[in-house]
Amino acid sequence: MEPSVVEELLKNELGLDEVHVKSEGTHYQVIAVSEQFADMSRVKQQQFIYAPLNDKIADGTIHALSIKAFTPEQWRREKMLNMPS
Repeated sequence: MEPSVVEELLKNELGLDEVHVKSEGTHYQVIAVSEQFADMSRVKQQQFIYAPLNDKIADGTIHALSIKAFTPEQWRREKMLNMPS
């Protein structure tokens, strides 16, 4: 499954501001940005992002999923602090 398909699915299903997906085979890394994460625990953030992908996980299309969730403000700071030199 192409990362762009996962990005589109997450953006449409969850109403995220930004989503970035990378993959190596069936291992996916997701960065999700939304104000919705402000009042969610880490566990709730993970569950929120897993929900629309559950069928792809169940059928083996997605074997592993790494998730980083940020509010827009957190994402701005993260990008500033971790920009390549």
